[in-house]
Amino acid sequence: MGDRKLLAVIRREYLERVRSKWFLISTLFGPVLFGALMFGPGLLMNRDRSGNGAEAILVLDATGQDLGTRVATALSGGIGGASASSPRVLAVTSGPALAEAESLATRAVVGDTVKGYLVLDAGTLASGKARYAGSNTTALFAMQRLDRAVQRELLAWKVEQSGVDPEVGRQLAATNVTIEAERLSKRGRGGSGQVNFFAGLIVALLLYMVTFVYGLNVLRGVLEEKQTRVAEVVVASIPAQRLLLGKVLGIGGVGLTQVVIWIGTSVALWQARAPMLARLGVDAAPFALPDVTATSLALLLAFFLLGFLLYASLFAAVGAMVNSEQEAQQAQMPVVLLLVSTILLAQGIVMEPESTFARIVSMLPHAAPIVMPLRMTVTTVPTSELAGALVSVALGALASIWLAGRIYRVGLLMYGKRPTLREVVTWIGRR
Repeated sequence: MGDRKLLAVIRREYLERVRSKWFLISTLFGPVLFGALMFGPGLLMNRDRSGNGAEAILVLDATGQDLGTRVATALSGGIGGASASSPRVLAVTSGPALAEAESLATRAVVGDTVKGYLVLDAGTLASGKARYAGSNTTALFAMQRLDRAVQRELLAWKVEQSGVDPEVGRQLAATNVTIEAERLSKRGRGGSGQVNFFAGLIVALLLYMVTFVYGLNVLRGVLEEKQTRVAEVVVASIPAQRLLLGKVLGIGGVGLTQVVIWIGTSVALWQARAPMLARLGVDAAPFALPDVTATSLALLLAFFLLGFLLYASLFAAVGAMVNSEQEAQQAQMPVVLLLVSTILLAQGIVMEPESTFARIVSMLPHAAPIVMPLRMTVTTVPTSELAGALVSVALGALASIWLAGRIYRVGLLMYGKRPTLREVVTWIGRR
């Protein structure tokens, strides 16, 4: 009979939220956001390439070695040959002539005649320092092209000055070295290291966001029932501890449903990303998704559920202690800070996932639900550490549920003044 009532509470909490328009909106927002992140950068970079970025500039060449013409040729021929907006080269001498040329170029930029101007002088030949001023300095792709063009042409010029054949010099200057880091594990090759790095951060942020949002949802649900006196009726038919567990499991199921939908649609979008970008004439960066096994998915699910039980129980206890939204905002801060502290450590841990600090933090009950899945994504974690982290989180969740249950059964029916810390300790000690 008790199990039937518990299932009824879980079902009510789950269906009440899944059927709401806000669940539908937030669930659809996830794929839209992921789609924008997947397709947006490629489309924008393609537009930046085809637009008048690094080509629509003025080159002031005061080197006396025709370096400006070489740079302009490299920029205008960078995309399928000469461009209608090829850089214009103005050969000037240093000193007053260069200063006057810069003044005229500045006016041209202000008048939107050109995007900017590049200054090449004797310092460029000696130390490789060039100056650029313009309205498109935040266009990173254009600035990278400009930097590479100057660097390569200057290197080619220096090689030629040493007596090497000019064509050989250009080939040497155009040489690029790219190191592709690939992760190796006991299961074999695990894909790109950079992909695993970003995937780890995404996993940590996703778990943090879902735990935080739906943990607060538990708090508000408890507070709403307390304010409307619905709790008095419900507690009369089901024990407070079972009501707490049903509420946490029901709302946790909503969060899990949303995560599954987000992951499924994201994978589908990723599979369709390259063909769709190809139809639009954009080359997609070729890299594969991280290798994820069924065991890894099961562990991620276990850490999420246990972590959600831990934090949602604490949020429910806070909701039972307060009487208004204003009080809840203050009382929830210790729990919020406990959760936020885990995501603040994410960047350092993903950089050094096998450090002693990362291992210790991933064993702490409050941090393991976020940190351990992060470590699992970027490195191979020993089985003993995984088992230890699971036991730690499970014990933490049980302690949290027990503690919250003690507070919940008394605080749910208490109204008026917010209880003091001593009174809360008394509630916990009651039998």
